[in-house]
Amino acid sequence: MSVIQHIIDLFLHLDVHLAAIIEQYGLLTYVILFATIFCETGLVFTPFLPGDSLLFAAGAFAARGSLNPVLLTVLLGVAAILGDSCNYWLGGLLGRRVFKEHRKILSLENLAATERFYHKHGSKAVVFARFLPMFRTIVPFVAGVAHMSYPVFFFYNVLGGIVWVLLFVWGGYFFGGIQAVEENFSLVILGIIVVSLVPAVVHGVRHWLGRK
Repeated sequence: MSVIQHIIDLFLHLDVHLAAIIEQYGLLTYVILFATIFCETGLVFTPFLPGDSLLFAAGAFAARGSLNPVLLTVLLGVAAILGDSCNYWLGGLLGRRVFKEHRKILSLENLAATERFYHKHGSKAVVFARFLPMFRTIVPFVAGVAHMSYPVFFFYNVLGGIVWVLLFVWGGYFFGGIQAVEENFSLVILGIIVVSLVPAVVHGVRHWLGRK
């Protein structure tokens, strides 16, 4: 199985994989979930890891009694907040080094434009990016590159992280146990992924039409 096929299988069969992890590792499942959410939000090169769908699946298993929902919420909330903070500092330490005077995309002019954007709209970007796969991983890094005020970043990081984890973990807790959801879990996960991507696609299309 190729890497891409493995990633697709991981996303679409989270219920199967998570059930196997819980059965095999027991309490260490919390550590695995913590590490996954931390890496998905905290390392700019791992945006392919499951985020929204993993939170929902974990909440669904909590409803079955396999996991503690309160402990799950606290741990994954901390993982999400620490992940974004880590990504921010990585952006501040490493990101600016790739911008050079005569590059087309990674130019100093674009860096200045990015700094202006984050000075004006950074708070909204940090919160809304939580609900957009890929952007969730990239935005904190770019915020660090742009030298967005860390106290401001941290406040909206905490706000977005708490809302994100509460929404998906407890969404899975209350709705994951419904028979129709259990019987079509893969379709539900796929639906979550598609719905999460819709705002980014709409924004991209609007931007493209605006340029046209």
